[in-house]
Amino acid sequence: MIERLEIQPYRLPLRKPWRSARGVLQARSGWLLIAQAGGRRGYGDCAPLPEAGTESPATALAALEDWRVRTLGQPLTRVLDAIREDRSPAPAARFALECALLDLVALGAGLPLRQWLDPGAPDVVAVNATLGSLREVTPDLIRARGRAGFRVLKIKVGLEPPAIELRRLTALARQLPPEVTLRLDANGAWSQDQAAPLLAALNHLPIESLEEPLRAPSPERLQRLQAIARFPLALDESLHRGATPIALEDLGVRRIVLKPAVVGGLRRTLDLATRAAGMGIEVVLTSLIESAAGLWPSLQLAAALKSPLAQGLATSPWLARDLGRAPEAELGHIRLGPEPGGGFHPSPAGSGSGSGSGTRSGSGSES
Repeated sequence: MIERLEIQPYRLPLRKPWRSARGVLQARSGWLLIAQAGGRRGYGDCAPLPEAGTESPATALAALEDWRVRTLGQPLTRVLDAIREDRSPAPAARFALECALLDLVALGAGLPLRQWLDPGAPDVVAVNATLGSLREVTPDLIRARGRAGFRVLKIKVGLEPPAIELRRLTALARQLPPEVTLRLDANGAWSQDQAAPLLAALNHLPIESLEEPLRAPSPERLQRLQAIARFPLALDESLHRGATPIALEDLGVRRIVLKPAVVGGLRRTLDLATRAAGMGIEVVLTSLIESAAGLWPSLQLAAALKSPLAQGLATSPWLARDLGRAPEAELGHIRLGPEPGGGFHPSPAGSGSGSGSGTRSGSGSES
């Protein structure tokens, strides 16, 4: 039975601004969710980011408060079933609650969460290095990440005219160590007329993939671009536009990028990824630059997917501080521990928010 549900606000500044074609991010704010049952604690992270496809912070908090009232005294399995069936427009809140409850379930089963999701899940997840916007990436940074063992380097593009960015990418490609490739993310920056010649030119560079090339994507436009590109094009934010379910049968691209907090939970993401893989569509998981409380369960899910692709979950270095021990990449991989549960452990200082806001709990108290 769920005995207590706490909602702790936090604000975590970034080490430097996160720039993309959709704007600039200076900090990550949200709520650490703590569920208690049977003397154990499970953790989840609700960090909504509307520009990436989640609900607004106000909607997320309202959903968390509603779940808090509805879950107290309820069996874990009943609430997990309700989460899976929930269709309210609050995916980040749903993700946080499911992570906290699955943490408890895995702890009770004595299994790492990845092995609860899939008994054959490995202990290691390949990850890409996230370098930021193209204008900030230097040859020294490229070489350093290559020496650190990363084989895929992700760069945000679409912030300057395509011709300028092509020249910069060409120059950076000369600095790449052997077997290192570039994963690009345009965040919907280009028109069809801009994208087509650029993709043709990028075919001559070591490009691993390109996410969200079009400002106004459609399956037909994307299919024409994918026919030009020798590398996979990928959809991310545009997968979740509108209220209709994702139609994997008619994407026009070879890859999808899934953020569990946007999809609305670990199990929904696993179901969607499994269905996509069965159709020959590549799947990459990425974060919303979440705290360690969000990254650890996402890494557990990534291990359960058993994908050979580098996942976009090595984003903790972007945070100036965190809610607990953050995942650390070594030689381009993150190793998951053998301990039961989701893997997150809060720091002794608590949420570390510095926000001055109170903690909401199942007892109705403020602390």
